[in-house]
Amino acid sequence: MPRQVDPQQRRAELAEAVWTVIRRDGLQRASVRNVAREAGLSMGSLRHYFATQAELLCFAMQLVGDRARARVRAMQPAASPRATAERLLQELVPLDDERRAESEVWLAFTARGLVDPDQRAIHQGIHDQLRGACATAITLLADAGLTPADLDVDLEATRLHALLDGLAVHAVMRPEQVTPDRITAVIARHLDTLQAGPGSG
Repeated sequence: MPRQVDPQQRRAELAEAVWTVIRRDGLQRASVRNVAREAGLSMGSLRHYFATQAELLCFAMQLVGDRARARVRAMQPAASPRATAERLLQELVPLDDERRAESEVWLAFTARGLVDPDQRAIHQGIHDQLRGACATAITLLADAGLTPADLDVDLEATRLHALLDGLAVHAVMRPEQVTPDRITAVIARHLDTLQAGPGSG
């Protein structure tokens, strides 16, 4: 009796095959033919799950945000608001192979989002998701009384988001310099300055 295939699982597997092709050969090589070959399927079988290359690429990009969101939702509160904030932010930067793959794919799709309306919509949604996580981290500190009372949470969320984006780009481009230990140290130092207040940097 043929093995039943979970369609959602197969779609995720195909998206992961897109990631593999992008990381190895570049976005321009992520054709239906190459992705099907990477996944060990025929082109006809792949088109059973994705009618077009554009649909496949959009799903692969959306998976970046879905994976990060799932990790954040699965988090348990740490011993303190500060520790919880750090753990939240660490889920959004490339500290291991899984998060590094997400960062590399995210960066590969970024330029495409400038010219592809569907990709742009997904990019903006993930962008808003990341910025929201930054605001949540800062709010955790503020609600616990760990930041100055006049802290501008909205401004600081933008600043923190920019920091995380920069760390991700640097970690992908110069992994020998921007190591996981370095990333966690920079995030910790940034939160130190938020708690200390203006002029602490």
